[in-house]
Amino acid sequence: MPLETPDADERTPYQLPFPQDALPEIVIPDAIPEDERIWVPQTETVSFRPLCLNRSQGYWMNLLRVRQSGVLSRHRHPQPVHGFVLKGRWHYLEHDWTAEAGSYVMESPGETHTLVVPDDVDEMITMFQVNGVMLYVDPWGKTMGYEDVFTKIEMCRKHYASVGLGADYVDRFVR
Repeated sequence: MPLETPDADERTPYQLPFPQDALPEIVIPDAIPEDERIWVPQTETVSFRPLCLNRSQGYWMNLLRVRQSGVLSRHRHPQPVHGFVLKGRWHYLEHDWTAEAGSYVMESPGETHTLVVPDDVDEMITMFQVNGVMLYVDPWGKTMGYEDVFTKIEMCRKHYASVGLGADYVDRFVR
């Protein structure tokens, strides 16, 4: 049913008052940064760039960058994971598909994955949303370690402090 009198501001019906305790949006115009200090190293050839580290809902979004071919990790997630490949390609040993630039991947909860970057790929960058925890497992499924949003925040704090950006640099990604 059309309005009898049009709104002076067409956004009005859709805008609620901004909650006083709400944090601002995260807007990152240079998601793939030129400043290497933004990338948080996990190994000599694997690093991540945080985009959103959500403590209250227990998920994180980041760019994963791998600069060497080979097996990256064997892991499992109790909740779904979403990925979008921006550069390069990768696959899981447990499946016959390959995720390449432009591919979207949804990882089902509970399944073990062994991520492999092929020999002819110099650099792979994938945006991942990881919900909950990531469990690193051995070939028999025994948990060997884990990551969650809190370990990611701590890795960022230590790294950013060590490269001169300051430990609080990570706070811009924390919600």
